[in-house]
Amino acid sequence: MQRRTFLRSSALAAFAAVPLGTALSGSASAADKPVASLAELQSAINGAVPGDRIVVADGTYTVPSGSSIKISGKNGTGSAPITIVARTRGGAVLRGERGFVLSNSSNIVISGFALRQSTQMEIPASCSSIRLTRNDFQFAGTGDLDWVAVRANGTKIDRNHFHDKTTAGIFIVLDGPGGSTSTEMTKDLHVFRNHFSDHSYPGDNGGEAIRLGYSGRALSDAAAKVEYNLFERCDGDPEAISVKSSGNTVRYNTVRDSLGGIVLRHGNRNRVEGNYLIGGKEGIRLYGNDHLIVNNHLSGLSGRALVIGSGSTRDHHKDETKDERRGNDAVDRAVIVHNSLLNNAETLVGENRTHRPQDVVVADNLLVADAASLVAMGETTRFTWQSNMLWGSAADGNIPVGGFTRADPLLVAGPDGVLRLSAGSPAIGAATLTGTTVADDIDGDPRGSARDIGADEYATTPALRRPLTPADVGPNAP
Repeated sequence: MQRRTFLRSSALAAFAAVPLGTALSGSASAADKPVASLAELQSAINGAVPGDRIVVADGTYTVPSGSSIKISGKNGTGSAPITIVARTRGGAVLRGERGFVLSNSSNIVISGFALRQSTQMEIPASCSSIRLTRNDFQFAGTGDLDWVAVRANGTKIDRNHFHDKTTAGIFIVLDGPGGSTSTEMTKDLHVFRNHFSDHSYPGDNGGEAIRLGYSGRALSDAAAKVEYNLFERCDGDPEAISVKSSGNTVRYNTVRDSLGGIVLRHGNRNRVEGNYLIGGKEGIRLYGNDHLIVNNHLSGLSGRALVIGSGSTRDHHKDETKDERRGNDAVDRAVIVHNSLLNNAETLVGENRTHRPQDVVVADNLLVADAASLVAMGETTRFTWQSNMLWGSAADGNIPVGGFTRADPLLVAGPDGVLRLSAGSPAIGAATLTGTTVADDIDGDPRGSARDIGADEYATTPALRRPLTPADVGPNAP
């Protein structure tokens, strides 16, 4: 079936809906304000109006101790932002204790800098619609420093490279307005087309690439999107993407050769879709309620591919203690459908805390391995196991009879190394779950009415989506 051919235009249109933008260090215009010193830069910022484009000459700029580049009370518009851009990408290097410090500003774009400061960059709650794009982040490796803290609504962080961190701390952390007792989350963060690489902190906690929220704010919706990012050698924490808030989407990312996986640690109603986790250790682990885990490909992991978590509490609630809030919330009402778990050390596993996961649907997934057991769940309540396909010399484990078939899915490796269905696979057209809409597969192919088991829908033309490479992300990405 030539499924990709006749829907290529619509799939490409959906792909193009990601706001790719344009190269902000491009040709000159009448709005350009060239500067070549920190004093000139600060003066140009102070006088900036909507549509201005302050172009910083190439060179190294060391901000004096106790000082900063202040962006205060400056407001562009959605169609005419105030842009501060390096003349060439990476050509303007900012060193010193602080770089850009924002307050009471909106529609500001910071683009093309090599940022080497030694203190945290904050996008404070007094701001909105701030964009960091095509920058190179490598802050000084002193202390347990989180590099970028987002507290402003509508922040965009795209096409940056965050790399070579050797201490604890997070590349990007999403917080919320108010003090430590506030439960509100910052809204509408969009993180896309970034490259996160080489976090070599040797500890086992506190070194995530991205953390969306905090335990105390986890019941609030953040509506963040983390998509089309590449994570390589992110070894600072078992959680490369740690979700501690509600209502977020994590999709179309590639996590390769990393200790960290995607973990829904706290919060509810999160969607994890179409991600590749390849050749690292941790896969996807979830706690909380009403999540959708769909179309993910997890292969060659040395740890646990998919964990359906049990809990020290049944459900988090607003009146619980701090200790209760830090505990694990048992999974309730998750839907886990159309995932491919291939050749991992441990495939689909559970845990044994006090509160069992319950009312979970596990359907139309492809599980293949030659070691351990394909399913090793702890105690569960009211699980639905439906139309899963198992293969390999690994034992079936404790998946209930009737919840699976055992058949060779006839996988073949494509040019990108990904194992996909081949012609004649018994997985083709064998999915049966109803009531959950799954429009396309991990490659962007439409599912249609006769859906295939696993993340991949059989097709004979090249994939529209595939595992990301460094050429797809970072400062020079399309």
